[in-house]
Amino acid sequence: MKNEDIEAIKELLLTPKKIAIIPHRSPDGDAMGSTLGLYHFLLQLNHEPIVIAPNEFPEFLAWLPGSENVLIFEKDRDYTTKILQEADLIFTLDFNALHRVGEMENVLNKLEATFIMIDHHQKPDGYAKYTYSDTSFGSTCEMLYHFIVFLGHKNLIDKTVATCIYTGIVTDSGSFRFPSTSSTTHRVVADLIDIGIENGEVHNSLFDNNSYNRLLLLGQALQNLKLFPEYKTSYITLSQKELDTYNYVKGDTEGIVNYGLTIKGIIFTAIFIEHRDENIIKISFRSQGNFDVNQFAREHFNGGGHINAAGGKSYLTLKETVNKFENIIKTIAINEDESK
Repeated sequence: MKNEDIEAIKELLLTPKKIAIIPHRSPDGDAMGSTLGLYHFLLQLNHEPIVIAPNEFPEFLAWLPGSENVLIFEKDRDYTTKILQEADLIFTLDFNALHRVGEMENVLNKLEATFIMIDHHQKPDGYAKYTYSDTSFGSTCEMLYHFIVFLGHKNLIDKTVATCIYTGIVTDSGSFRFPSTSSTTHRVVADLIDIGIENGEVHNSLFDNNSYNRLLLLGQALQNLKLFPEYKTSYITLSQKELDTYNYVKGDTEGIVNYGLTIKGIIFTAIFIEHRDENIIKISFRSQGNFDVNQFAREHFNGGGHINAAGGKSYLTLKETVNKFENIIKTIAINEDESK
């Protein structure tokens, strides 16, 4: 981050301000961890921060400290709009284009407050006055740690802030197995452990807290797994009927897409999830090595993300979307050197 931007932000934070902190729509562990980590940090500087999520966050993140104070835009548009209009500063974390907040975009576009972006995705838009964007980081939470250090307030990373930051690092790094996990990542985590986070408890809260229905839904997803070994590709589908059968709640499908990459010889996988209430098929892509799912999602499925992890969407039916995907993979070369 530019030194002049750091100094300008330091100046902005010298006096108490009303600050809105916003994650992307359907926030994941990195989005909630970074926004809540920043929230607890700003409280210590005597600001009035509030996290406003565009829609509900997953139940498996409800244990995060401060999550009970998060406002949901879609549940109370008038009240949250008023708070946004009164804010002196707007922090946007873990996204870099305002369309990622859904309906909230209409409100944010009209605000005159100063915007500050912290994000690790590719091709940031230019809406923020101050931008901390770096695709080399595996998570926005890791960036938040450095951001606080840049401001000269490392001493304010207490156990609460550290727990939030650690949560995003763990989830976005695939428990430290993704290529973006660096030696610096591990040094940051070592510092968080020294600060006092209970890393075992965080892991249990994230990954060992399943409902029975979530496990049944996982079983259904694995039964639906399709393989195209000649194209080193797999995919999973989940229909609205299947979601309803297992009483789906937000977060139940988190991580299921990764199972497709655990198969020997597979370097590209996807999951297609039908949401009839929104008339949309939500898609997640994952890959091994240099196969760029960010480019694939941008070119074919109205999405984007990272080289090895991206999302997309389709307004076709589930069957039509899957047929489109199958036809595309038959025309592209997936010839990475990854093998298991």
